[in-house]
Amino acid sequence: MSLVGTADALDLDCQHIPIIDFTHINNHDPTERKKLADQVRDACMRVGFFYVKNHGIPASLAEGALQKAKDFFALPADTKMEIENRKTPNFKGYSPFLSANNDPNGAGDLNEGFEFGWQAPATAGTIPQEMDVEGAMAGANVWPSEEDVPGFRETILSYYYSAMDFGRALFPIFALALNLPEDFFDDKTKHSAALMKFLHYPPQTGPIDERVLGIGAHTDWECFTILWQEPGIQALQVLNSEQKWINVPPIPGTFVINLGDQFARWTNDIFKSTVHRAINRSGVRRYSIPLFFGTDYNVLLEPMPTCVSPERPQKYEVITAGDYVKARFQATYNH
Repeated sequence: MSLVGTADALDLDCQHIPIIDFTHINNHDPTERKKLADQVRDACMRVGFFYVKNHGIPASLAEGALQKAKDFFALPADTKMEIENRKTPNFKGYSPFLSANNDPNGAGDLNEGFEFGWQAPATAGTIPQEMDVEGAMAGANVWPSEEDVPGFRETILSYYYSAMDFGRALFPIFALALNLPEDFFDDKTKHSAALMKFLHYPPQTGPIDERVLGIGAHTDWECFTILWQEPGIQALQVLNSEQKWINVPPIPGTFVINLGDQFARWTNDIFKSTVHRAINRSGVRRYSIPLFFGTDYNVLLEPMPTCVSPERPQKYEVITAGDYVKARFQATYNH
């Protein structure tokens, strides 16, 4: 019997990327939760990507955050460079065009971005406080000034908190998908290292240098990514099992979820961290907002005992989540 259950599917060049209905993500009925977990399990093992609908994240929050991101990216280059990510120990802040190179065979990623992590919601008369992070990824967020982009921090954090709520609710479903107790990830995600990034891709027109893409071929580094794509603009592509690039177009009312390296390491590659890239040949500017949802930085990425056997030996060295993410940042931005 197929584990896909009642999930819809989008047929993309011989590869099915399911659209999973998350209406019952907070339903305590074990039958409904298992049904949802079975659909997620199939997508994680077969593709590593799936769409989610009925997720509960208000569209207005993403749209408001997008407008503030556009206001930020429209600032003069010198102003944006005041908070360049290479000036911070944890790579938070602004990343200019071609500063990143996700594909070692590429010549730079044709996008600019702004990245930040968790900070506690503000209470009356206070400013939100950053998470007290120690170790490899220690350091606070950096922000543009209120004068340069009025309302920037408040608006994008409102969207961030809503997406965070959905991401936290996903972990018990992933646990069930792995035939683990629902609370398996609770002690590993007390201060989840969730990094959100706003990305701006200019259109690539004229002759195309295949070494310069919007984002070169790569896998994500955390457990999973919650991706908002700008409606009507195709850019995201996934490398399928036949080594063909297939389009993952934006679908109204959905987000794209893809697995990252932390889950692949934990499951010894039973859950797939799938290679993907973005190429903006739409002729217009394109924006996207990924939320990279990981574990606490001090968690060891060691395979679950049920995912290792003589027939499937351990594939990866054990490393903390913070050290792994820091190493990937260094490789991407210090090219």
